[in-house]
Amino acid sequence: MASTTTTQQIKAQPNGHHHTNGDSVSDHGPGVVGEGWNGRSFGVPLPSPLESLPGSVTMLDSAVFRTMFGSDTMREIMCDRTYVKRLVEVEVALAEVEGDLGIIPQWAAQSIAKYADASKINLERLRHETDIVGYSILPVVRQLSEMCGEAGKFVHVGFNTQDIHDLAVSLQIKAGLDLIEDQLNTARATLVRLAKEHKNTIMMGRTHLQHALPVTFGYKCAVYLASLDRHAERLAQLRPRALLASIGGASGSLGSMGMGTETSLPDGIRTISAICKRLGLTEPSICIHVTRDHIVETISFLAAVCGSLGKIAYDVMLMSSVEIAEVKEPFVPHRGASSTMPHKRNPISSEIVMAIARLTRSHVATAMDTLVSDFERATGPWHLEFVVIPETFTYTSNSLVQCNFILDNMTVDTSRMRKNLSLSKGLIMAEHVMVGLADKVGRVQAHDIIYEDCKRCIETGEPLVDLLLVNPAVTKYLSRDDVAWRMEPGNYLGSCLSWVDQVVGDR
Repeated sequence: MASTTTTQQIKAQPNGHHHTNGDSVSDHGPGVVGEGWNGRSFGVPLPSPLESLPGSVTMLDSAVFRTMFGSDTMREIMCDRTYVKRLVEVEVALAEVEGDLGIIPQWAAQSIAKYADASKINLERLRHETDIVGYSILPVVRQLSEMCGEAGKFVHVGFNTQDIHDLAVSLQIKAGLDLIEDQLNTARATLVRLAKEHKNTIMMGRTHLQHALPVTFGYKCAVYLASLDRHAERLAQLRPRALLASIGGASGSLGSMGMGTETSLPDGIRTISAICKRLGLTEPSICIHVTRDHIVETISFLAAVCGSLGKIAYDVMLMSSVEIAEVKEPFVPHRGASSTMPHKRNPISSEIVMAIARLTRSHVATAMDTLVSDFERATGPWHLEFVVIPETFTYTSNSLVQCNFILDNMTVDTSRMRKNLSLSKGLIMAEHVMVGLADKVGRVQAHDIIYEDCKRCIETGEPLVDLLLVNPAVTKYLSRDDVAWRMEPGNYLGSCLSWVDQVVGDR
């Protein structure tokens, strides 16, 4: 961990030309970043320049697969460049807050704000020194201190490595959740449209992959919509916890920032309150360095979203099979093409969404390991977050991209849906007839009567309605017109239409 300078030490230092903490003095000018740096850090030479490194081994950064598994918009939020920018943003915010509170000189805070520039960070050197240190903060602080000249000695006062890293990542999470919310709302809006448009589009409901009872495609879309509505609600509830500021100094106590007095809070707590307001983060009630439930909750939420999208994709994939053919993914020339079979149009977007659902689920298990950490600073579990946070956000965003592509442009074959209703020769309406008969003879006996006719329908291929109309046990109680009415799918939709209205509401 990077060392921290105590606020007592700073306040006790001879101020020389800058006098007291609150004095404003002339700008001393910037320093020179990396002046004299010759490719060696801490006595260790740079092993290899960035441009000579091997290519990516992950799907997220692969030159070939990157847009298949990752959203470029989310990648921009979670990438190295943005991470470094957020680190600098946090260090500047810390300096400005401490300047306002009189913890460091105002002139120093102003100089740090003026000269700390993420674009001037030498990534080659940062990578090299991070390899040596094991964390990126001390290497960044070294460059910022050089960058800010005389004010450099006041960079990173009171806070430690995890404080700065976690705050920077919290800002990435904040932006990431904003994007997820926008993409989620796009999917919800499309499902509202589909639910309304196909409210009365009758189709086959299936259980255990078998024909069950008729539903409508609008009902099906409303089921998807309700699940995403719940995710939107979860996101609103989650956000304050997801954006908890993780600050505690070297051992969680912010000891280097003093204990305060009977009439004033410690500088540490005052600084936390001010920097949370400045960065738009949630002020914690106590240090959360080693209680990472907020991270686990965030990753679990993202994985749950991906799981719900996976359910949609799974349905689309099955419904687009040739034997069912009720929906199709949007047609794009050569999308889902085979290298040998010219006729193929594989449901690629659905496959990607399903793969991501599985990947993010495994990241939840990894994130859960961060909950079990030792004492006041974890020995290892914290590093797991370096992987699961950016990856899960990037996967989730792309799952939403793929799912929005499917929903907004897919082909819905309503005639095929109607045709598929008759594949079982009327078996799907057996329950409706049984319910009518049960009013006369009781449910158990009615079930047994209709069961026998269904069995004969399956064995002989005769339409169920024909068997029912020659069965005295049925015709004794139900007229021909009554049987015919009960064999019509549109007369047995139950609450489907009302549920669509209930979920869609006034949207």
